[in-house]
This record gives sequence, C-alpha cells and structure tokens, in this order.
Amino acid sequence: MRMNKNSSNVMALAPNTSNKRETVCIFGTGDFGRALGHKMIQSGYPVVYGSRSTQISNLIPKDAEVLGHAEAAQKAAIIIIAIPRQHYNFLTPLAEVLRGKVLVDISNNLKLNQYPESNAEHLAQLLPGSKVVKAFNTVSAWALQSGTLDASRQVFVCGDDVEAKQMVMNIVRALGLTPLDKGSLLAAQEIENYPLQLFPMWKFPIFLSLGLTAFFFFYCVLLDIIYTYIYEKKDFSFFIAITIPNRVCPVMALILLALVYLPGIFAAIIQLYRGTKYRRFPDWLDKWMLCRKQLGLIALGFASLHVLFTLVIPLRAFVRWRTSTRIISQVMNNKTEPLDHTNAWLSDSYLALGILGFFLFVLLGITSLPSVSNNVNWREFRFVQSKLGYLTLILSTAHTLVYGGKWFLSPSTYKWYLPNIYILSLIVPCAVLVVKFLLIFPCVDKPLTQIRQGWERNPKYSEQSNYIINKSAV
Repeated sequence: MRMNKNSSNVMALAPNTSNKRETVCIFGTGDFGRALGHKMIQSGYPVVYGSRSTQISNLIPKDAEVLGHAEAAQKAAIIIIAIPRQHYNFLTPLAEVLRGKVLVDISNNLKLNQYPESNAEHLAQLLPGSKVVKAFNTVSAWALQSGTLDASRQVFVCGDDVEAKQMVMNIVRALGLTPLDKGSLLAAQEIENYPLQLFPMWKFPIFLSLGLTAFFFFYCVLLDIIYTYIYEKKDFSFFIAITIPNRVCPVMALILLALVYLPGIFAAIIQLYRGTKYRRFPDWLDKWMLCRKQLGLIALGFASLHVLFTLVIPLRAFVRWRTSTRIISQVMNNKTEPLDHTNAWLSDSYLALGILGFFLFVLLGITSLPSVSNNVNWREFRFVQSKLGYLTLILSTAHTLVYGGKWFLSPSTYKWYLPNIYILSLIVPCAVLVVKFLLIFPCVDKPLTQIRQGWERNPKYSEQSNYIINKSAV
C-alpha cells in the first residue's frame, strides 16, 4: 500500500514520467475540442473523438481516432463533453453506455446566471448514473493551441465524486496546467460565471478613479482657465492638453496609493474597538480590501503618466516662450537674477523625493505580479507591500509637500476661496500616515498584535456570535 501511494504521488508531481496513459474520449469536434485533443496527444494521452460523422477531417489531430458517440464512449473512462448545453439531450439515449463514466463538462454560457442551475448540474440531472466534473471552461482554445498559457494556467475543478475529480485534476497537471479544487458541483455556476465577468475586481477601482479624475480635472479647469480668463483676461485653454493632466495625474497617484493603505487602518481600529479578530469586517471594508492591488496598479499608472508628462515639459511651446521671454527681459534690463539657493534646494529635494518614490512605486507594482509574488515567501511579500509601501507613501507625500507646500499660506492661491489641488491631494495621505504613526506606538501596537494572534477581550461574546452564525448557517 505504501509503495502504491508513493508512486501515485510521483505521478501527480511529475505526470510526464510515464508514457502510458488512459484513453480520453472527447464528444465534440469544435475549436476547443480539437485544441484540447491536440494538447492531450502532445502530453501522451490516446484520444478518441465521439462525433455524428466518423469521417476523418483535416482539422482533427492526426493521431486521434474518430468514432460514433456510443463506440467512442466505450473506449474511455473519462469523457469530455465539448458541446453546448442546448445539445445535451442527445446524451440521454447513451445513459447506459455512460453509466459510471466520468463526464467533464467544459461548457460556458453567454450571460451570467443564464439558467437556474449550472450546465454541469443540468448534465448530472440528465445522466444521474455518471460522475460529472466541471473543468477547463476557463481555458481558451487559442491558449491551448498557441501554448501561451501564462495568463490562464489555473483551471477550476469541482465535482461531487472525489475520485473522479482527482482523475480530472491529474489530466490538468499532465497538460502543464494548475488545478484548483473548488469543492462540490454546487460551485459549478460560480465557475461558469467566471469567464463572463469583465474585470470583476477592477470595477470599483476604475469607477472611483474615473470619478476622482473627472472631479480634479474640472476643478483645475475652473481655477486655472476659467478664473484666469475672467479676472486676468488671459487665455490658457491650451493647459487642458498637458498642464492640467500633469497636475491631475500625481494627485490621483497619491490619493489612490493612500486609499490602498486606508482600509488596513480602518481594520486595525475596528479590531481594537471590538477586541477580537473573529468577527467579520463590514461588507464595504471587505470589498475595499480585496481591490487594494487594483487600486495600487491604477495609482502606478497615474504616476507613470506624470513622469511622461514631466519629461515633455521642456518641449512645450509655452515653456520655451516663457524661458526666452525671461532671458530677453534680463538682457533688456541689463540685470541677471541671482541664484536663489532656497528654491534650488526645494527644487532638487522634491525631484529627488519624486524619483525615489516612483522607484519604490514600480518595485511595489513588480512584486504584485503573480510570477514574482509566487517566488517570495509571505514575510518577504509583506515587507515589500507593507513596509516599503508605507515608505513609498511617505516619499510621495513629502514630494507633494515640498512642491506644493508654498501654496498653503499664500492667499493668492485660494481662487474663489478654493484651495489649490495639491492641498486637496494631501488630506487622505496625511491622515493615513498620522493614524499609522499612532498605531505603531507600543501602547497601541501591543494589544493589536495580541488580537491578531488570537487574543480576545471578551471570549464569551465571540463564542456566542459564532454559535449564532453556525445556527443561521444550518
């Protein structure tokens, strides 16, 4: 028994070590059925297609066999159903042939929750004597054919029969993919909805970014273009192209970066108030914490645009005109402006802070990539995303403070009594840094650490709440 167990583990870890594999049957000769069959043949699996037409087509992999559905099903224990749900009825007459077989449903729908039950559950109802497993619906035919599986290497698998599910997961591994067990067949509808979702974790970050960008853009138009035109009779409408975007982008990058760490602050305060970690956070905070990576990547995008806009500043006609006008004015007046060492220090300081902040920003973005994060342990990942993340926020906030701090006390910058955009951008990051500074004090950090390690201020209340949750679940 021990020898068999070890050999099965070796097979799971290194599925290509044996050339002899079980035959796999595929019902359906469409794009995905052909691509999956070709990939299986490359991995050493004998493949037989079940089709209405037994004529060999040039599109069918040359090493595959094509038979009728009943004859093909008799040759394999695993049958992949690569046909749409609306054609499942032809399987009913084959119920006896398919009894005890493992049926792998790979279908997807055209809309979210298109049917009351999932396609896999519907298949299980049609063929109660078969073992239905849901798999492969998140992999595209193009990815299988081209071999570019980096973005879709993970395969969700679910089913009620553990042995059947393990057989399918072994095939997934043999194809060079990564199976992820999602549990029973009840999870099939969630798996089928997954490919239909358009950036599910990006919706809130994108809508928030668009809303804030529109607000700050029109805020700058109001103060820099409309106000100037009304009171100074100057037309600066061309600021819309570069000047205003170059103000909005760093503001958005700083605010969104602060919003990445703000939910962690809220979570710490809630845990301190409750005295336990065993109670769920509010739904809005849960959703916010789940999309922190997306917020951070969008913030990095705005920071990158700010860098590009800044690099093209010397090429602008307005900047060249202003520089030449200043030089001509000094020549005409026979006067040279002395170097202002204070401004020189401020200029070099905010540039240095910005460069360092952007460097760490890029480092955070790189470590959030799955190919990088999978190669670091939890402590390393936490150090980069937390410690270096807060350092990035500090440097970026300091960069904005050094550049825009001079406008805090200047009455001329409060046009229509409205603060400059850089003043607004500092509210959220400064609040996050101040509260975080308070949370690292030993008198606060020690009880918070104890709570996160399992200590509870009121264990009886926790037990009672767990009892209520379990009772409601039953």
